[in-house]
Amino acid sequence: MKRNILVTGGAGFLGSHLCDRFLAEGFRAIAMDNLITGSSDNIAHLAGREDFRFVHHDVTEYIYLAEPLYAVVHFASPASPLDYHELPIQTLKVGAIGTHKALGVAKVNNARFLLASTSEVYGDPEIHPQPESYWGNVNPVGPRGVYDEAKRFAEAMTMAYHRVHGVDAKIARIFNTFGPRMRLDDGRAIPNFMVQSLKREPLTIFGDGNQTRSFCYVDDLVDGIFRLLQSDLNEPVNLGNPEEWTVRRMAETIRDLEGGGVPLVYQDLPVDDPKVRQPDIALARSALDWSPRTPIAEGLETTLADFKNRLERSRKG
Repeated sequence: MKRNILVTGGAGFLGSHLCDRFLAEGFRAIAMDNLITGSSDNIAHLAGREDFRFVHHDVTEYIYLAEPLYAVVHFASPASPLDYHELPIQTLKVGAIGTHKALGVAKVNNARFLLASTSEVYGDPEIHPQPESYWGNVNPVGPRGVYDEAKRFAEAMTMAYHRVHGVDAKIARIFNTFGPRMRLDDGRAIPNFMVQSLKREPLTIFGDGNQTRSFCYVDDLVDGIFRLLQSDLNEPVNLGNPEEWTVRRMAETIRDLEGGGVPLVYQDLPVDDPKVRQPDIALARSALDWSPRTPIAEGLETTLADFKNRLERSRKG
């Protein structure tokens, strides 16, 4: 009999890709989502499969499932600045109450638990690159604090359940990830640049464009998550691409992929926006034998083709 994995946020960008991977590995996937930022389109290709089930549910409410669970993978949360600025209280609730409910389900089932944490726990870092031992530089009352602190609290709750209740918990600190199924209106750099480039509009850069990010293709990130879930690790693990790019370089690369010709325009940098971001992945390399393998240019081409296809469909209605 196939073992069940609950994926909260299973209709989201990352959650839907995780469902695909778990199904490919022979598990039965249960995707749970309230569809506030997720979309049923992301899992439409899985409809009708006997080894997949969708549950429309808000994880901040009591979770009941009849099936025994092998693992709970907690990815439910708004994840882009656009989303958590518009949904600050929901973001805090899913990080706190939602994590508590998801941990409870894992505890009852004696299941493995994996928390989708984030590089945002490092805030605007004063150590570069960022190792897991770094405690971060976060403004708890700034506009980004609702996401940063929700994830920091979720990590603390996860470790408390591990220490007190013996839950086999894992924490993935996920750095910038991109790929097919990102929302067209996601609001983060790569989706913004792609949609603007496809529409032949100026590409908007916030700040001077010299701030850096480390972009990981979704298939590589999902592989890291899968390896972490199967591991014996309980401490946080950075998962991301250590190749550091400036935001301007990313904008220019995407513009050139679509034929160039549109200008770059600059706007003020948002409050508390990190100046640098780069993971130290020594732990993932040594403990999981994991590192990103997809060249960024290759991942961008695949993602751009997906964006172009969905943008054309949306224009046709």
